[in-house]
Amino acid sequence: MADNIPAAVPVSDGMQDSLSIAFGIGDQSLTWWQMSIRAVGVFFAALVIIRIGNPRIFGKHTAFDIVLGVIYGSILSRAITGNSPFWPTIAAALVLVVLHNILAALAYRTNFGFGNFIKGRPLVLIKDGELQKKTLKKHGVTENDLLEALRKSGSGGELTDIKAAYLERSGDISIILKEKE
Repeated sequence: MADNIPAAVPVSDGMQDSLSIAFGIGDQSLTWWQMSIRAVGVFFAALVIIRIGNPRIFGKHTAFDIVLGVIYGSILSRAITGNSPFWPTIAAALVLVVLHNILAALAYRTNFGFGNFIKGRPLVLIKDGELQKKTLKKHGVTENDLLEALRKSGSGGELTDIKAAYLERSGDISIILKEKE
């Protein structure tokens, strides 16, 4: 009975055989040109999958996003090198991006700490002009790191000019300056 179900996209046996040969599907080892064709295929598949996902996926560098990037790259590299079956590997990459979207949506919609667990939370480094030494020490942030963030903000100045500073979820340091008198 299952043999009577038409394929979603009709592909002739000749075309399917050509794709199998080009991508090295079922081969024990890949030639340089099969791996090159796989690389092009994976590149375009990865672009499509990322477009299905949220554009933020690789734009922010929270632990949540970095973990996806590392695993995503690792999985897709296996499709290129032939260490895993091609189509199931592409499907696994798609599942990861969909999972990222689901977790991001849950983090957005929940107020019980799930978002902080998934994406992290900002940490106060300077509060009302006072260094929060325990937080600085715990997270390995030096006064020189704060001065660098101050310079990057375009403000220049000294630590005494800072009203508040935060270690953001991305690892960046944001600065709020004291109002000038």
